[in-house]
Amino acid sequence: MELADLPASRTEPAGSAVVRVLSYNIRSMRDDTAALARVIRACAPDVVCVQEAPRFFRWRKKAARLARHTGLTYVTGGATTAGPMLLASLRAHVEHTEEVLLPRTPGLHQRGLAMAVLRFGPHARLGVVSCHLSLASAERFEQAGLLLGRLGTLGAEHLVVAGDLNERPKGRSFRRLSAELQDGWAVEPWGTEHTSTPADPHQRIDALFASRGVEVLGCGVPTGLPGVTEADLLAATDHLPVLAAVRVPADREV
Repeated sequence: MELADLPASRTEPAGSAVVRVLSYNIRSMRDDTAALARVIRACAPDVVCVQEAPRFFRWRKKAARLARHTGLTYVTGGATTAGPMLLASLRAHVEHTEEVLLPRTPGLHQRGLAMAVLRFGPHARLGVVSCHLSLASAERFEQAGLLLGRLGTLGAEHLVVAGDLNERPKGRSFRRLSAELQDGWAVEPWGTEHTSTPADPHQRIDALFASRGVEVLGCGVPTGLPGVTEADLLAATDHLPVLAAVRVPADREV
């Protein structure tokens, strides 16, 4: 699939919807925020799973500014979830949000989950989770299990989980998630694979997963996507983003 061929957002006759989801560690907006906004806009996402959102002084104002400059709206998360945050386009109807703080190991950073159920069109409902797992292996593995356990609380049949895992695909936490969910890049690779670092991409530590009923149409780093320049990717933050298009079926209850 060519970079420009990643499916556009749309609602389909059967009640399903094609949704574009972007996952991006933005390093608390400490870098070039104009470049960051340009990258996000060029990806044309319906949902952005942010990691390392601003968490301290005037964090809500910074989150609102990012949403405004990218044509999106704030959904949930940020300082209240220790970094993960969700933004969405006006196409998404927000049905429900959850902000979760995970158990913290003394001496390590607090971690959390930003969670929401979004509806696209009349019948396609998608549970979305943004996560940023621990740097410590044991805590990271526990967090992966806790994340999987929380998915049932959202009340959504179809799910996407995206974030900075701080681990490569062969790691046990990554494998714990991919045993229960589809690894987007492994299912339908598109763009490029490695997310760290922008100056020397050599490892895939950021990923997007989908529940079994969701069809992954393409997933990867949008390097070379029209409007996404190498200069902006280098200037925006210290991770590369992951962009996916997924087809969300209509709820079976409809």
